[in-house]
Amino acid sequence: MQPSARYLIVDGHSIIFAWPELRKLHARRSSLGREALLKQLRDYQDWTGVRVVVVFDGKGKDVETTSDPGEVQIFYSRSGQSADAIIERLASKYAKRYELMVATSDSMEAETVHACGAESIRAKDGHNRRGHDHCGDPEMDEPYGPR
Repeated sequence: MQPSARYLIVDGHSIIFAWPELRKLHARRSSLGREALLKQLRDYQDWTGVRVVVVFDGKGKDVETTSDPGEVQIFYSRSGQSADAIIERLASKYAKRYELMVATSDSMEAETVHACGAESIRAKDGHNRRGHDHCGDPEMDEPYGPR
């Protein structure tokens, strides 16, 4: 039997505001923080083979998604909808079929994705631990709660 695909779903703005260097870039111009995060996540996906999905809060009328084959998939929520709602919907829909890890610093979101059958990891402010594979970014802290 073939192992199920592994996915890392990232709460984009949650991580940007949790990592000091991304937060500084975002303060200069929001697109700089997003681009730096996406570069790190592309490198992670290329290195580990874990498929990465990033969700940002958006401003448009519709949920937008961008992705080239083999690239990090990016979602922007529609105006009035949070990235959390999209992440929770993805976890609810796909946690039974795939190995899902959600990266967020929002403990309520972590509890919700656990209830869906996914795991979660939180960003840590110092994130200087390189080389740890939690099925998420190597610079993430330990998983939330019991498994």
